[in-house]
Amino acid sequence: MEKTGRKVQITSIGFNQRPLDEFINIVDEEGKKGCDLILLPEACTGNDIIEPLDGSSVKRISEIAARYNTYIVFPVYRKSETEERLNSAILIGRRGEICGVYDKVYPFWSEFELEPACTVGRQAPVFETDFGKVGMAICFDANFPEVFKRLSLGGAEIVLWSSAYSAGMSLQAHAINYNYIILTSTLVPDCLMYDITGQEIYYQHTPGGINISRVTVDLDRCVFHQNYNMEKRAKLLNDYAGKIESDLWLEREQWFTLRAISPGISARKIAAEYGLEELTAYKNRSVFEIDKIRGFNFGN
Repeated sequence: MEKTGRKVQITSIGFNQRPLDEFINIVDEEGKKGCDLILLPEACTGNDIIEPLDGSSVKRISEIAARYNTYIVFPVYRKSETEERLNSAILIGRRGEICGVYDKVYPFWSEFELEPACTVGRQAPVFETDFGKVGMAICFDANFPEVFKRLSLGGAEIVLWSSAYSAGMSLQAHAINYNYIILTSTLVPDCLMYDITGQEIYYQHTPGGINISRVTVDLDRCVFHQNYNMEKRAKLLNDYAGKIESDLWLEREQWFTLRAISPGISARKIAAEYGLEELTAYKNRSVFEIDKIRGFNFGN
């Protein structure tokens, strides 16, 4: 039976100080169960292992991705052609290929004391997958809105955050401001998920053990401001009664969400056809247009 919306199955595996062979076996077991993406915690191979993109552990994880047709986010300390150490999250594709790399823009202070020292990342790219647009961030990045703003401007629909700690409301603020899903994997170990309105919709913590969280996210569900959208919303809900619903109405924020409830229907696509502008697009467009009026970029 065809699914409604754009459902993505993600497994977050959190652990701390596990031998490489042990956690790779866990990744293999979870891949065998079937999912679209597996997310691992920050620098999960430890501080002492620094390897290039064709390193041995990256190859082993890539083989699992190809074997089970799943994406894997593999955070490690990475050596590049120009840098001795970068704190990186590697996005590996369903065929075991490298789809993208995010280098931590804001390393924690102790990372500059490692030997060799960690180098800062310079970009916050967004990567295309077969289920949607993925952004990544790491640990201390949670404290710096500019990373998450760039992911928003890049069109991220979900941000995968690997970390040593939980962050909590720091991440909630970004989900509220930028209206994408945020999902975590940590060394705590725990897993947290915020939806496109910033609501906490999942949390699981396994003290001292291995936290395995299997979650389903709907990347088709979308959020809008009431501004300029209400008449279009009314017509859409009338025309697609029983197929699309407004499942959340936030009176104080003047926001509402739409989601598909019928197979083969995309709420996001149909909303665009009816001329509804999603909240993030509305805010980003407002920034650019009002900056034109004032004659300079207020954000800088």
